[in-house]
Amino acid sequence: MMELNGKVAIVTGGNSGIGRAISEVFARENASVMIGARNVETGEATVKAIQQKGGKAFFLKTDVQDSSQVKKLVDETVKRYGTVDIVCHNAGRELVKRLVDTTVEEWDAVLNTNARAAFLVSKYALPIMIAKRKGVVVNIASQLGFVGFDKFTAYCASKGAIVQLTRAMALEYAKDGIRVNCVCPGAVDTAMVDRELSLFPDPAEVRKQVIDSHPIGRMGRPEEIAEAVLFLASDRASFVLGECMLVDGGYVIQ
Repeated sequence: MMELNGKVAIVTGGNSGIGRAISEVFARENASVMIGARNVETGEATVKAIQQKGGKAFFLKTDVQDSSQVKKLVDETVKRYGTVDIVCHNAGRELVKRLVDTTVEEWDAVLNTNARAAFLVSKYALPIMIAKRKGVVVNIASQLGFVGFDKFTAYCASKGAIVQLTRAMALEYAKDGIRVNCVCPGAVDTAMVDRELSLFPDPAEVRKQVIDSHPIGRMGRPEEIAEAVLFLASDRASFVLGECMLVDGGYVIQ
């Protein structure tokens, strides 16, 4: 049985890395997926890959920092598919800088992409869910929403904000039949991590340090995060509310 049969899902940043894996898993489980992201080439490639496997997906170029574009993403989803059942805010931006070296513009870009956009997509999608008294929001935070990390000040702040946003939203909308949870990945082997590592003098050595910092002895794979998101989005998680699920290879329990 398809776990999301007939559901309609919005995935921000659903065009690459963890987001692409989420889009593909949702489509595999028979959801209609609306992908909102900035990169048209990777967005359309993801849709094509989904459609070639018989899935349903559509891409809309979206800068999640822009409230009007996020609203359009939700409106277009309803126009194309009739409703919104699941929102997964995955779009993210990294920054490897000490706080004193971070410009105001860089700080705003990280917080707006990671945290403010989670607020925006929920703000516009929640009324649709409230009207039918059913819906699911799954935000993507990070293990760095729980612990700090050198030169990741803005990123840690943004992911900590998502953790607390998730918890507050879960309480606020439980009475409306809406479940809000988040997944907090550890280091996952994606292009984003490669970009982060490339900013260090010795990327190979830092990669080894990152791997060694995870008790499981490796980085995660995008599909492993996607499967956790699928669980929270599905009816299997019908009694799970306000959970911030660490999928981090044991990083935080040390």
